Amino acid sequence: MLPVSAHLELRLVLGGDRAIAVPATLSYSRDAPYAVTASFHTAEGDVTWVFGRDLLYQGLEAPVGDGDVAVWPCAQRDQESLCLSLSSPTGSALLEADIAAVGAFLDLTYVLVPSGSEGQHIDMDAELDLILRDDSSPHS
Repeated sequence: MLPVSAHLELRLVLGGDRAIAVPATLSYSRDAPYAVTASFHTAEGDVTWVFGRDLLYQGLEAPVGDGDVAVWPCAQRDQESLCLSLSSPTGSALLEADIAAVGAFLDLTYVLVPSGSEGQHIDMDAELDLILRDDSSPHS
């Protein structure tokens, strides 16, 4: 089965009623069964964030997340939205997405890899090989 992706137009909240459109792509693959990749397409190039699929799913219903990523349902302009707060050492952003579109994307990810079966899609030998090959660790 092919990876799942969705092209969305998010709104970058600038303050007050001001926001600008930010095209984005959400993607999900069996190769990284716990993660969703969000690529935000900006004039300066793509900005990519990776965060937990369950975090995004739980954020459809209630506020979740601490640290760099927080997600919660919100009502903006009489429309149900999903708010996504991202922060890094270089800055932060508050984005709004269509909650139904994000929910539909997540539904497809759970068809590809049902909840609770993520571990069956991880190649533990390959992951261990990557860890053992890490050139930054001292060799004896």
